[in-house]
Amino acid sequence: MTPEADEPGLPAANSCARTHRCGAYLVVEVIGEVDIATGELVAEHLLAATAGAEPDVLVDLRRLDFLDCSGLRVLCRAEARARERGGRLRLVCAGPRVPRLLRAAGLLGRFPPLPGFPRDGSSGERR
Repeated sequence: MTPEADEPGLPAANSCARTHRCGAYLVVEVIGEVDIATGELVAEHLLAATAGAEPDVLVDLRRLDFLDCSGLRVLCRAEARARERGGRLRLVCAGPRVPRLLRAAGLLGRFPPLPGFPRDGSSGERR
């Protein structure tokens, strides 16, 4: 990761997150551990990604090592903000860890995880 922002108006990459555009989506790539000490580093990226009208945000958790309840709170706030602006926020993850955590927290219905990026902005197809 470089300290420069990938696109004007987006925050610079930090130790836990970076934001970039992938087709119709803004992708917030989350890396490492997200807990009470690092949640605001991720929140900065999610806040910027959900700032516009009708945001379509993918949160890429495939490189996530750890997520606690403060990280879940950050995701819930960002998802609510995206929805308020007429958009959506979806999670991309691999493996059973994140879905298991979402199920235990009662959030699996709110965040049905995608195994990969949708092929385009309109369909539910996955690659």
